[in-house]
Amino acid sequence: MKVRRTAVVKLAVSDEHRDAFHRTATQYLHCANRTAAFCWLDTSFTECKTNKREVRDALYADLREETDLQAQLVQAAIRRGVEAVKGVVERWKNGRRVSRPTFTAETIDYDTRSATFSRNKASLATVDGRIELPFVLPSDSPTPYERYVLSEDYEFRESTLRYDAVTDEFYLHLSTRRCESDGNHVEVSADTEHQTVLGIDLGVTSLAVASTGTFWQGDDYDHWSGEFEKRRGKLQQRGTQAAHNALLRLGKREEAW
Repeated sequence: MKVRRTAVVKLAVSDEHRDAFHRTATQYLHCANRTAAFCWLDTSFTECKTNKREVRDALYADLREETDLQAQLVQAAIRRGVEAVKGVVERWKNGRRVSRPTFTAETIDYDTRSATFSRNKASLATVDGRIELPFVLPSDSPTPYERYVLSEDYEFRESTLRYDAVTDEFYLHLSTRRCESDGNHVEVSADTEHQTVLGIDLGVTSLAVASTGTFWQGDDYDHWSGEFEKRRGKLQQRGTQAAHNALLRLGKREEAW
């Protein structure tokens, strides 16, 4: 497991640029959902398409015609759709109830070809061309952005632009990976209990991914939910005060888990 860190940075976005990013996100989600629909088949997981190159070759030209997105964003949306289907197919193989992935949240995935970064701003590809946006960084230094994105000890991997409808703000989630001076990637220490978690990413393939590199799979969650449910049923059948107290303790354990 490699050392990964995610720095979340707020962007200062004008009203004019907000419209451009909303339109970019809408078209990006169109590509991702078109990809998922193309890859998906309800009757058999063996017929679902999960080869990125084959899917890209089949859809890329059409999606470029249907949208105003830069080439890299179309390819990123295709990758997102394929990866989502691939993750769901794995759950389907294990007998889980699944359905075709659908993307609704306004998010856009950027790589080094569609986004560039300087100390205090980012340049991001949109349907209106490149737009430069200043960061809104906290006054305390060093910020997570300075420690991980600008640090020579970490290499930039990718970023995701997310729109928060509650706050009406845009945020960049910047993913980095630590490297040794000789270029070898550093492995995470087995003791990750006290490592700071800078971000949690919720996804389709994995239920959650911490920026420390820890993955939680949906299968694990389903398993332990079932175990807690069985234990609760046995205690409820007893009907004693001791069983009631045990139920309260079990509830706290389940919340903590």
